[in-house]
Parts: sequence; structure tokens; C-alpha cells
Amino acid sequence: MHQTSRKVLRNQLGLAAISTQLGLALAGCGSSMEGPPSSSGGANSSGGSSVGGSAVGGSAAVGGSSGGSVSGNGGSVGANGGGVASGGAVGGGAAAGGGGAGGSDANGGSVGGGVASGGSSSEGATLIPDPSWTCGLPGGIVAPELGTLVFETDLEVGEVYEVGKTQYGERRVLDIQGGAVTSAKLNADFLEGGLDFELELSNGAIELEQVNMLRANDGALIYMRTCGVAQAGESTVRIVPDFEVATSSSLAWLNTGKFVGTRSFDAAAKKLALSIYDVAAASASGSEIELVDPEADLDQPWECSKKTGSRGASVFTETVTLGSSLSVGTSKNGTRNVIPITGGTVTGRFEGRVSPGGADYQLISGSTVLDARYTLASNDGEYVVVRNCGAFGALIPWFETRADGPYAFLNEGEFLSSDPGSASGGVSITFYERQ
Repeated sequence: MHQTSRKVLRNQLGLAAISTQLGLALAGCGSSMEGPPSSSGGANSSGGSSVGGSAVGGSAAVGGSSGGSVSGNGGSVGANGGGVASGGAVGGGAAAGGGGAGGSDANGGSVGGGVASGGSSSEGATLIPDPSWTCGLPGGIVAPELGTLVFETDLEVGEVYEVGKTQYGERRVLDIQGGAVTSAKLNADFLEGGLDFELELSNGAIELEQVNMLRANDGALIYMRTCGVAQAGESTVRIVPDFEVATSSSLAWLNTGKFVGTRSFDAAAKKLALSIYDVAAASASGSEIELVDPEADLDQPWECSKKTGSRGASVFTETVTLGSSLSVGTSKNGTRNVIPITGGTVTGRFEGRVSPGGADYQLISGSTVLDARYTLASNDGEYVVVRNCGAFGALIPWFETRADGPYAFLNEGEFLSSDPGSASGGVSITFYERQ
């Protein structure tokens, strides 16, 4: 396709976590590791837990793919694309979960970057994601309206955590309080405690990830992980959701479907609108928008870190309170078990609290892997996004906080996590410098 008929753009992503054991396992992995996700957020693992000897923990393939899963958490997400300083023709597109913007033009040249203002709309176009963030659809993410509507919903949003400009871009985290789904294909409720991780790139493009749990009207639990991107100037994000539900459930078709949708946030009303379409039979039509990451932006991780090392000095300790375990059961990626995070305290070089929301999304598939996602709030008004994932004895945390803030040292990614230990109402975890 000629350059004049393609637009370019790209994005990044961020996450966080912690995990539990001893009746509720909590801990996990998560530092940066490059490489494109091969699924709608790629599959993650999270470990199960046992309570008093009985198995509680299923596992959690966090992510998975829309028609194909990836083992392991997190991974590298592409960086943003350039922008236009003045003048140049700008094209810009956004891929669900992928893409980035092309280089920048200081004066009037043709640029494949993000649209500062007035760029052509991505409506009806197929988004060709950057290889670093494909959401399982490297060949292109079709316009959702070409498919069949599965459901629409408005989700209630509680706290909005304005993290600030981190090592990857401007980060905002939305605490999802729930919402109802009523459609011919699915009747369910989004449960309290979901998280929406929104990242605005240096060129104004948006990259996003969501983690949610749903309970269907027949009691079946559904794990949903979503990624998405919007080009600069567009507030509606095109998303690629991935579902996990027990293979024995009447909703098992969600495990193998191919879905694309839209996500938009009304900050004034604190409503998050989702529309999800089945695009398995949809054919691409119209123009293509190619998403290309800018060279200058740092890729955000999607997979778990595989770093090794020994423990150095203690950094801080969390006492994490937990909700009741939610067992999805045996699904396409293994056995999923989710343990909600309800709060807690933090002491050490970071003093503050564990914010309610998120969970340890555990996965048992041969072995138990933990993957906890949540946020911390400091006593002096700062926020830290946390992802802590891995097998017991090999937990690696990943942090994201304001790059010019007092806790920017956490962005360096050189840390290890203890296994979860028992604490009142949950678990205790200590993070260490990695040697």
C-alpha cells in the first residue's frame, strides 16, 4: 500500500501486580521484557493457592489471545510515535493494543505520526498494529462495526488515579466499580475491582489495558483482559478483549471467539462505555492505518521479566488485605483463580497504602504462576502502578510512577519480591533491591 494511503501511529502499555499463597497466594512477576504479545494482551499466568490444605488456587492466564494464547505475563509494548511540530501532513491511526506513531516533522514535511488535530478518522479503517503490540491480530484489527454486536455496557468508575508522566507516558488508572450486561448473547455483571490502565503517549495517542471479572446470570465466572489504542485526537479506543471461562460452561464460546470493540470514558459522569463485537466473520474493508512506534519512546513491558539475581537491601513491605477467591475453573489456558485485592498498608522507603482494586490473577498450567495487579498511594500524594508476577521463589515486581517524583527509583526495574507470607486478613510481601 502506498505511503499516501497509510497512516502511522503507535502506543504503549503498563501494568502492575502482587500475589498470594497460604490460603490465598499473592505475589508475582512483571518487569520489562521486549517482544510483541501474540494475543489480546497475551496470556499471563498466576498462581493458585491452598487454604488449610485444600486447593483454592486455580490459575490465571492473564490475557490470553483472541483465538490463541501466550504463556507468561506482561511483555514489551511498543512506544509512541512521533508527532508533527508544525505543518506537515499527518496521518495517524491506532491499533487495538498496538501501534505507534511515526516519526516527527519539525517543519511541514509529510509525517506518518499521530494526529495533533484534525487528522483523518480511524472509523471504518483496519488498524495494522506495530509488531511490538499486536493484541494477537498482527495482520490487522478490523473496524468493530463490521461484526455482530455481542454486548454493550456502561461501567461505573470509582477512584481515578492520576499517576502522572512515567517512564512510558502519561498514566491514569481507573477503578471499575461494576456494571450490567444484558444482551441476547450474554447476561452478566462486571464485578467491583476491575482496573483500566490508560497511557497517553508523547504524541497524544492512547494505549490501554483492562482487567475485569464478570459473573454470568448462571453463576459462571468470566475473566476478561483487554488491550487497545487510539490515535492522537481520538478519545474512543479500539480494543481487543480476550475472555476466559470454564470449558464446561455454556459460555465456553467466549474462549475461542474473535472480538473487537470500543471503549470510551466520560470523566464528568465517571462512566466507562464498552461495546464488544464478534468479528470472526468480518472482512476488512476500506483503508488501512499502519501503526508505527516512534524511536524516541520507551517500550512498555507486556511479558513478565525473566531476570535473575539475589536479594539486596529491603525497599518496602506491604501488608495486603484480600477478598474471597473467585474460581473461573479450567479454561483454555489452564485453571484460573482470582483473589481480589481490597487494601493494605506499605512501610519502608515508600510509606502509604494499597489501593482497593485489582487482584492476583493466578494460573495453574503444569505449575502455579502468580500475577497481581494493583496501585499504591503514598502518604505524600504519589501513585505507583504495580505488577508482581512469577512462580513461587521467582517473583519479580514491576513498578511505574512519576518520572520526576520522589519514588522514580522504582522505575528502574531492578527489584525482587519475597513469596507471600501470612498476615492478618491477607498476606505480607517484601520487595528487595536486585543484585
